Order: sequence, then structure tokens, then C-alpha cells
Amino acid sequence: MNAQRVGMMALRRAAAKPTMALVSPSIARGIIVRSALQTRAITTEKLSHDEAQKVLASQRLQRPVSPHITIYDPAQIWYGASIMQRYTGMAYAGALYAGSIAYLAAPLMGWHLESASLVAFAASLPVAAKVGLKTLAAFPFLFHSFNGVRHLVWDFVVKGFSKADIAKATNGIWVASVIGSLGLALLW
Repeated sequence: MNAQRVGMMALRRAAAKPTMALVSPSIARGIIVRSALQTRAITTEKLSHDEAQKVLASQRLQRPVSPHITIYDPAQIWYGASIMQRYTGMAYAGALYAGSIAYLAAPLMGWHLESASLVAFAASLPVAAKVGLKTLAAFPFLFHSFNGVRHLVWDFVVKGFSKADIAKATNGIWVASVIGSLGLALLW
């Protein structure tokens, strides 16, 4: 293990000092051996538990503190389009998984999730419930689609990064998603 450390120190020093290659091999070997034999004196002291805690506390005071999320504008972070992009993606992925598992488990559980049963159920709903359910399904889809296009524009066209452009685009995405989802829901 020590021979490996000596070799690594030699390689590091040779990389740091390019003139080492011009020195004869015997002199270089002597320098490497001499540097390997030099030891640094490392001292340790035994600390009590309370003293160790004080040392840790003083070290923690000197560490940088990351900003808390409450310093940011709530409209930009919590209600912003980027976080809603994640939420809508998770909602559709969760709905896909839940629907797939329910469809596979339906014969075992005695549920009727075949197409004819679902169509009959949807036809029996009142118009207000149909519009509400279609809006509930269309809004996340449209929001995720519109905001995904914006993210693609950011990635490929590299435009729209000023605060004013981000605010305009975010408001436009919200308005287009609400109007589009209501329009899709009111279609028969």
C-alpha cells in the first residue's frame, strides 16, 4: 500500500512539475523516496462530548445556508407553469396506471369496465356532470401540452427568458388551457 502511495505521489508531482522529466532517473528516484519519507505530524486530542458538540456548532455557524422556499414569489413557484407541468404529468401518469390496473383487475373483482358498460354509464350522466368530467380531463391535458411546447421553445429556440416574457407566456398558457378545456368539454 505504501509503495502505491509513493508511486501516486510521484505521478502527481511529475504532472505538477514538467521539468521532472528532464532530471535523470536516479535523481528523480531519490527525490521521490525522500518526499515519501517525509511525514507530517498530525496531532489529535481527545474531546469530551460537550466540547465536540461546541466544535460542531461553531462549524455549522460558518456553513452557508441555502435559501428557504418562502423567499420566492408564490405566484412564480407554487402556481407557476413549471410546477403545474409536473403536476399534470403526474396526474395523467397516475390516471394511466390506475386505469390500467383497474382494467386488468376488473374480471377478477367482478367489475364491468368493458366499453359498453362505460358508454352506458357516461350516457346516463346529466349534461352538467359530463361537461364537468370532460373539463376535468381536458384541462390538465391541454395545460401539459401547451406548457410542453413552451419548454420545447425554450430548449430549441432559446427565446422568452425575460421575466416579462415568462409572465406573459404563463398567463397565456393558463387562459388557453381554460378556454380550450371548456371548448373541448362543450363539444358533443
